[in-house]
Amino acid sequence: MNINAFLRLLRQHLPLLILLPILTAATAWFTTRNEPKVFKSESTLYTGLASGYSLTSDKQAAFGDRSASAFDNLLTTLYSKETMLKVGVNLLADHLRLQQPDSLVLGAVGFKKLQTEIPISLRYQLPIEGDIETLRAALDSLSKSQTNNSVKDLLLTSGTYYSVRHLTETLKGTARKATNDILLMEYTADDPAVAQNTLRYAISVLNQRYSLFKTSETNSVVGYYEGKLAAAKQKLDQAEASLKAFNVRHNVLDFDTESKNVAASQEALSREYSQEQMRRDAAKASIDMLDKRMGQQGSIRTANSDLSSKQKKLAEAETQLANARAYNQPRSAIARLQATVANASEELKTSAQKYDAAASAPDALPAQTMANDRMNKILEYEEATARLETYKKRIGEQQAKLNEYSPLGTQLRQLQRDMTIAEREYLDLLQNVDASQTRRQDVKIGGTLEVLDAPSFPLLPEAAKRTQLIIIGFGVGLFLALMLTALRFVFDKKIHSPEQAEQMVGMPVTAVFPTVKKPNVFSKVTWASRSMFERLFNAIHIEITQATSMPYPPVITLFGIRPRQGKTWVAEGLAKLYAEADQQVAYCFPREKGHEQPERRNGITYYPYTIRPDFMNVTGIEYLIDHQYGFDATKFDRILLELPSLIDHQIPVFLLKRSALSLLIIDANSAWTRAEKQLLSLYSRVTNQPTLLVLNHVGGDYMDTPGRNETKNSPLATAQSLQTQRNII
Repeated sequence: MNINAFLRLLRQHLPLLILLPILTAATAWFTTRNEPKVFKSESTLYTGLASGYSLTSDKQAAFGDRSASAFDNLLTTLYSKETMLKVGVNLLADHLRLQQPDSLVLGAVGFKKLQTEIPISLRYQLPIEGDIETLRAALDSLSKSQTNNSVKDLLLTSGTYYSVRHLTETLKGTARKATNDILLMEYTADDPAVAQNTLRYAISVLNQRYSLFKTSETNSVVGYYEGKLAAAKQKLDQAEASLKAFNVRHNVLDFDTESKNVAASQEALSREYSQEQMRRDAAKASIDMLDKRMGQQGSIRTANSDLSSKQKKLAEAETQLANARAYNQPRSAIARLQATVANASEELKTSAQKYDAAASAPDALPAQTMANDRMNKILEYEEATARLETYKKRIGEQQAKLNEYSPLGTQLRQLQRDMTIAEREYLDLLQNVDASQTRRQDVKIGGTLEVLDAPSFPLLPEAAKRTQLIIIGFGVGLFLALMLTALRFVFDKKIHSPEQAEQMVGMPVTAVFPTVKKPNVFSKVTWASRSMFERLFNAIHIEITQATSMPYPPVITLFGIRPRQGKTWVAEGLAKLYAEADQQVAYCFPREKGHEQPERRNGITYYPYTIRPDFMNVTGIEYLIDHQYGFDATKFDRILLELPSLIDHQIPVFLLKRSALSLLIIDANSAWTRAEKQLLSLYSRVTNQPTLLVLNHVGGDYMDTPGRNETKNSPLATAQSLQTQRNII
């Protein structure tokens, strides 16, 4: 659609485009006739979300800007149902304690309305005269009650100052420009005191809940790390206790030092044991050598033994002899004893001689010397043996201690490793606890919103929005009118303009005729119609001159898909032009009433014909017209043939083959649907001659009407030659 077609469409729907906006604007004016005054309270808060300094700022490599998500969380907290409910409860508690209207708390209108909202019976049940916090707790309890009550309805479902829905819709919080450091809050109400107090309570509740949520996030983290720290401390204490019990149980002061001492002591004992064993073996070797030497001198020992025995025998014999003499035994006994003593003396002398001979040998050593040496070596051997036993005992004890220390080292290392791990875990968790506590303190410090501008008390009401609403209503009506116009244009299948006709029919429009209501009165419409007939007349003449193979006179066929398209009006207009050009014209049209007769009028011969059952088989116009009328085609220069509507009648296939060209007449207010397209396609297949599209009853916006000067210079006779535009057949 071009701009001209769009403007024509707007002009066609101009009443709708005017009336509907006026109607919506009038509706807005009527509904806002009793618009109450509105007071707005404003406040500015500093959040510090984007550029605020914190305890952890210096520890960060780059200060991160989390302002977008943090500001969203702040607004979510502000508009939460619980926040709005607390604001409504605080405001309602202040208003219930009033005994009369107060311009700084609640005006007369709101006070009177509250008296009707809260019945007296419920007021007596509330602790209005008590502490304000007790009253707030009671109101909060009633708002969360399972049963319906006036307070619950007032706080949750009503449209008053205290309603959660009303507060959510009216209370506004926005960021100032691009930064999220500043939060702008505003609230509008019909009472200035209510506007100020509501905004004040909203800031207070928002501060409390936002700070609580921020600290609760870190409390869980701190609690988690503190629990882990307590468990790690208990584990570290258990590891230290196990290590201490190990040292006490095994009498260990310093296991590494004592292990080294035990190893050194074991090595020293082994060395001393070896040396003592060598000394013992040396003493044993000396004893063996002395025993061998003493064995080599056996004769001396034998002689010595014999000498000793003889000395003993002599001593015994002398003792017996002395006893016999002392006891005066008989002489015979004494003599016998004397003989025994004499024999013993001789034997002793002999033994003494043998001993002297053996002792005088070259390799003989003094027996006493050998005996002393042997005795010393025996003592030395025995001492070494005793010391070796002691060393063996000490070595066994050291080996037992060493055997005990071998597995103890593994246990001690495991205990020390467990204590090291527990200590490292404890220190790491202690560091995390310190960091989380620092973060909690940081959040606690930064979680409070600073009030830059306290909620203001509005002294003057806001400018009335009635004018804006009326303008908006007018705009809405205009939009609806445009939308309805567009919908009508989209869904309407009727042909309203030449552009639509060309797009829907699929052929160019040759002539466009307006609606002519007064053909005998000269006007722009009659002049445009006359001009369009001239154009159509020229187009037909050009097409006829191009069709050289068609018989003479040329037949101009006028047809329409549906009835009442204006075929008769177009045919009569063309016939008059031919008559004015001094050409004989025959106008053949179907009977409508059944008694029409041929006639000649104004140089035009009218021939009515009857639509017969075999209409599609008619081969020529002379067979179509009744024989008694004596129709002779050679007497005419042009023959105008008007066909009945194709949708209701047959298509004269053979007759159309003799047609020089066809004029498709379409009324601009008729629909063009699938049926019309199919019939036009069939018609085009029957005839191969050109078809000109004529659009009838087109609105004046689509016509090229002449200017005022052209209409003044036009002859009146031309306009008077046009007859009434008829929509027949």
